[in-house]
Amino acid sequence: MRMTLVFSGMFVFAILVLYTVFKIQVFEGKKWRAMSDSLSTHVFEIEATRGNIFDCQGNLLATSMPIYDVFLDTKAKAFQDDEGFQNSLDSLTNDLSVLFGDKSALAYKQSLLRAKREGNRYFLFKRKISYMQLHAMLEMPIFKLGKKNKYAAGLRITERTRREKPFGMLAERTIGFKQEIGSVRVGLEGFFDEKLSGKSGKHVMQRIAGGTWVPIDDDLMIDAQQGKDIVSTLDVNLQDVAENALLSNLILNGAEFGTAILMEVATGDIKAVANLTRESEGVYKEKYNYAVGESVEPGSTFKLVSALSLLEDGFMKPEDKVDAENGQKAFCKNAVMKDAEFGTGVITLQQAFEHSSNVAFGKLMKKYYESNPSKVYKHYEALGLTKKLDLQLAGVGMPNVKSPSHKAWSCTSLPYMAIGYELTLTPLQLLSIYNAVANNGVMMKPNLVKNISQAGKVLKTYPPVVLNQQICKPEVAKQLRTMMEGVVLHGTASTLKSNFYSYAGKTGTAVITGPRQASRGKSYRASFCGYFPAENPKYSCFVLVSRPSEGEYYAAKVALPIFKEIADKVYASALNLHRELKFTNPSFSTDLPQMPLADKGDVKEILDMVKLSSHFHNDSIHQDETDWVLASVQDKSMAMQPVIVQSTKMPDLRGMGARDAMYLLERKGIHVQLIGMGKVKKQSLSPGSPLRKNLIIQLQLG
Repeated sequence: MRMTLVFSGMFVFAILVLYTVFKIQVFEGKKWRAMSDSLSTHVFEIEATRGNIFDCQGNLLATSMPIYDVFLDTKAKAFQDDEGFQNSLDSLTNDLSVLFGDKSALAYKQSLLRAKREGNRYFLFKRKISYMQLHAMLEMPIFKLGKKNKYAAGLRITERTRREKPFGMLAERTIGFKQEIGSVRVGLEGFFDEKLSGKSGKHVMQRIAGGTWVPIDDDLMIDAQQGKDIVSTLDVNLQDVAENALLSNLILNGAEFGTAILMEVATGDIKAVANLTRESEGVYKEKYNYAVGESVEPGSTFKLVSALSLLEDGFMKPEDKVDAENGQKAFCKNAVMKDAEFGTGVITLQQAFEHSSNVAFGKLMKKYYESNPSKVYKHYEALGLTKKLDLQLAGVGMPNVKSPSHKAWSCTSLPYMAIGYELTLTPLQLLSIYNAVANNGVMMKPNLVKNISQAGKVLKTYPPVVLNQQICKPEVAKQLRTMMEGVVLHGTASTLKSNFYSYAGKTGTAVITGPRQASRGKSYRASFCGYFPAENPKYSCFVLVSRPSEGEYYAAKVALPIFKEIADKVYASALNLHRELKFTNPSFSTDLPQMPLADKGDVKEILDMVKLSSHFHNDSIHQDETDWVLASVQDKSMAMQPVIVQSTKMPDLRGMGARDAMYLLERKGIHVQLIGMGKVKKQSLSPGSPLRKNLIIQLQLG
């Protein structure tokens, strides 16, 4: 009876199991198969290749470099062919050891044998390898099969990208970045993230034993769409000039931070933005974009705005006089304003600007605007100083220029705002005003991007934008330019004149104020804002140096040298800034060839070859003392006159062949840039000018 009951129970249980299996397979099969697919397959996103950022000359400022992770499927054909695998293993592991240099051939061999023995379907073999390394791997034994069919070779390759800046820290904060965690967006990378990012693709992956996901089939893939490219207004050569000039002077003066901006006058295109912060003694990095984000008291560079107001409203002319009261004046009970240069008395507005008299400007603004302060505030509004700049960057600083109705307005506001205190502006805002004066009163919007393109096709352009067609009357703009030229010729910037070009601008040395400043002692912020060449402005430039600590703090000693170095190097490399050199051709007989300065051996060989009579001739220099000669005609014969080329002076290269000119200059350590074809027609540095190593000289051929 007991056996019957046990047997009957087992029989009923078996029937129930069979019924359940039948029910699952037939009646519920569709449901469970769908669930199985959803658990074992998944659609993964394929990261799109991020677009590039270029400078205005087509140089890469930021690009996405592909990097690869390589996985091995040891169940693939190449690994299952035991004889072929063993025959090729030693060669493969030796090649891998040489290529990567991180492990010995034996270590690679043991790793591959262990993965094969364990039957690993998705063995992580290499991470973050370059395209060249991947290409080299595909040429190795066993992996060769992957050139035609990567699955036959057991290769599972996943591609990612890594953002690279080929020029390192040059304009690093302006180029910017997008941080994956926290969604921090900085610079052009952040502002144009949507356009640079492109569109992600899709790939179906299957989960295998061990929870590893592997791709199913390339046919089940939607390719990612590459991001668009950004062509900026930056010029990497000018950026390099600005960054190096700023860095060397910050180190020299032990400053906390500094910024330098170079802008094209006619268009508002920003050609260079350098921002450096001290990390330790002598070490500076681009950590914050002070040029657009730091709103500070501008100091005496703001006197240009005060002068503009006085001239535009007809209260003063440059030659009108004001009593600077020996450089000291009490405007309110405890507010005594002083001039840096004592001893000033009755001076003209021009002189007050040239020598940066605080008292003169404080008195004039209080005298003419005290009864109607809204009048001067309207000038601030017209110059765009009451709102932040509309830029193609995130994190633009907000200015603080209070109105007469503001609760903080007091009896000191007019005189102290006149000299750049009790208000804050970003460096780029102030530069925009100087740029407008240099541009005959036309204020241009600062521009950082020329166009957006994809696959070489321009999709959108950003032309120059006029913010204010006339910030002041043309005659006022002309007067202001004359006043700024006077600063360089006779005033606070006269210590660093240039012998080759003219420039104009205004110095500013501001005492740093604020709630935390008392504990740090007295500190200064030096700045210079101007443009060059003065007679036909092409570039405007602003330089700011905060908290210099090596004794010097006046703008003429700290900020002006940076401006001057930038202007010198820009001028030396830009032929369009140079005054036209007068051409003087030597007189030659019509039946004899013209012979410019050239190598004497070449000249002698050519003249002998064409059977022209020639001889060496000079009363003071022997032919063995130099390799260079000039040819002149003497009695139907070419007289070759030896010429000693001074190592410290720029020779006259006009008429020379390009090869001779390059040879002559490069032996002196000069870098040569050639434009065009033919013989030297123009040179960026005048004959007789002093030379120094690492100078860049352009030669225009024709």
